[in-house]
Amino acid sequence: MIATAVGTAAAIALDRSQFRGRSAVQGAMMAPAIVPSIVIAVAIYIMFLRWHLTGSLVGFVAAHSILAVPFVIVAVNTALANYDRTVEHASASLGAGPITTFRRIVLPSLAPGIASGFVFAFVTSFDEVVVALFLQTPDLRTLPVKMYNSITLQIDPTIAAASSLIVVITTGVLLIAQFLPRRRNENAS
Repeated sequence: MIATAVGTAAAIALDRSQFRGRSAVQGAMMAPAIVPSIVIAVAIYIMFLRWHLTGSLVGFVAAHSILAVPFVIVAVNTALANYDRTVEHASASLGAGPITTFRRIVLPSLAPGIASGFVFAFVTSFDEVVVALFLQTPDLRTLPVKMYNSITLQIDPTIAAASSLIVVITTGVLLIAQFLPRRRNENAS
């Protein structure tokens, strides 16, 4: 959720501002998606050692948010490419303030891109094992790290059960999302 909020704000700010070095800032924000995960893991580990964040929940959340922000930026930028800014001018001419315009016009228009960014951020965070291996402690581990350790260190039926559960839940959500619009269309006609 943090990556979604930060990535959405960053995408909107980069879309609406013109300043020298804008492309460099955008490139720096996209770096976690481009740089190999082992390089990012070592860099995060070194910085978090200095800041005493290794092995803490705050460190895990910060690291996973950093890794997920580029995916949110890409999704929101795609939504912004199809966004017509004249509706904001129309809203302002009708007396709506900037906050009301943002809440009632901009956010609903960008909602599909924000939702896509959230899904990509979640999947990226859930898939991240390398950074989590660097930041883990015996008391604080993520499910993907436990799954990785189970596969590499021992043969345990728990990993098969967890994997099957993830596949069933994902398939169920996709099927529900696929059939809900059809029922609404059938009821409307």
